[in-house]
Amino acid sequence: MEKTSNMPLWVFLGLMNVETRKGALILVSLMIGFALASVPLSWYLADWSWAAMLLPMGLWYWLCLRWADRNTVWSKE
Repeated sequence: MEKTSNMPLWVFLGLMNVETRKGALILVSLMIGFALASVPLSWYLADWSWAAMLLPMGLWYWLCLRWADRNTVWSKE
């Protein structure tokens, strides 16, 4: 993804190596899936570090995807 003049830095950093919307959807889906799977595992292992890291990252990627969709930054290839 190329940085446009109106793109915030947090969106660019979140999606800089993602070229297509399909790739971004896969990234967001996997991140949220792993985040949700880490919650019961964290409960079982009594180690919340993975859930504490993956849940905010999943939210960040989802917000980046949402911003990119609303501002039509995806290439038409």
